[in-house]
Amino acid sequence: MPDPTTAPHASEPVAFPQDRSCPYHPPTGYDPLRTDRPLSRVTLYDGRPAWLVTGHALARALLADPRLSSDRTRDGFPTTTPRFAAARDRRLALLGVDDPEHRSQRRMMVPSFTLKRAAALRPRIQHIVDDLLDAMIAQGPPAELVGAFALPVPSMVICELLGVPYADHEFFEEQSRRLLRGPDVADTLDARDRLEEYLGDLIDRKREEPGEGVLDELVRQRPADGGPDRAEVISLAVILLVAGHETTANMISLGTYTLLQHPGRLAELRADPALLPAAVEELMRLLSIADGLLRQATEDIEVAGATIRAGDGVVFSTSVINRDQDVYPAPDALDFHRSTRHHVSFGFGIHQCLGQNLARAELEIALGALVRRLPGLRLAAPPQEIPFKPGDTIQGMLELPVTW
Repeated sequence: MPDPTTAPHASEPVAFPQDRSCPYHPPTGYDPLRTDRPLSRVTLYDGRPAWLVTGHALARALLADPRLSSDRTRDGFPTTTPRFAAARDRRLALLGVDDPEHRSQRRMMVPSFTLKRAAALRPRIQHIVDDLLDAMIAQGPPAELVGAFALPVPSMVICELLGVPYADHEFFEEQSRRLLRGPDVADTLDARDRLEEYLGDLIDRKREEPGEGVLDELVRQRPADGGPDRAEVISLAVILLVAGHETTANMISLGTYTLLQHPGRLAELRADPALLPAAVEELMRLLSIADGLLRQATEDIEVAGATIRAGDGVVFSTSVINRDQDVYPAPDALDFHRSTRHHVSFGFGIHQCLGQNLARAELEIALGALVRRLPGLRLAAPPQEIPFKPGDTIQGMLELPVTW
């Protein structure tokens, strides 16, 4: 565990989560947390206190600490919204389980998300991106980039990878939206039920007529041979389908908005396309779209001049951790030349994002094509009028009107 130089601040706890006032900066209400690194006390939506980790070194140490559990069914596990609290008793594959169950699930999935597999998918991703841009350009400006490009790119990719019919994309995109953004508890629970029913029916059909997708590979692994049973395949399918398109879609939309708000950096990227991988990493650091990783202590943990007690909720603010000025000088600047190694936008430790290789490939191809093929790309509305998502869900743009 790192030897911290500051103890938790004794001032009034900050509320968490909060809405951003600028879509690519942390909420201004988090400013005290950036000053009081590496550990603070916050108050969650229901008034419950929790520890908030905001220091980079401490975050990496604690995210790798087996004394912090990801099992959301544990009594007292922290939640950040009423709709997530209502679904706490529903097991969440990969993200919401601990070892050895997590290790078993991840072992089954790793071969489908290797760097080699992502590299092999690049030509197909490029084809999807080019087709969507062809259609958008043929229709002519203006366009709404979320619906025309940012959402369908990862939806098509994850459907092909998993073996889910893209013809059903409107259904599962709508259920994903309801699952992650409500607007209320009933919506969240109904959306989860409908997704599980849909995927259960799909899996049953695959047992009769297997195809070539990741879900087909899971179905072929019989429980008697150590493979997942039907319920576990459904649970894995839900998290892969939802996470596989929601996060990348938000990064494409918010990444584009951020580049358009930084014309100097955009011009630099156009002049030197070799900067693209570094630009994607820096955008992931700066934007930190999945803010608020949740854990619960299973034992007392002495750290940062404080004791995290067994049963305490622990929240990791990626938007603050990724702007730790001890690691990233001038952390609020968009800088393609800084070292962004070790950002925590994909998490860290055993639960580090399984799909990060695929996400990087999609972002490099999608943003690279936008920059290359639409040199006149610009916002089609004043930036302050473009709606973006609230702070209690994955961050991104609700709409992105553009022209060229």
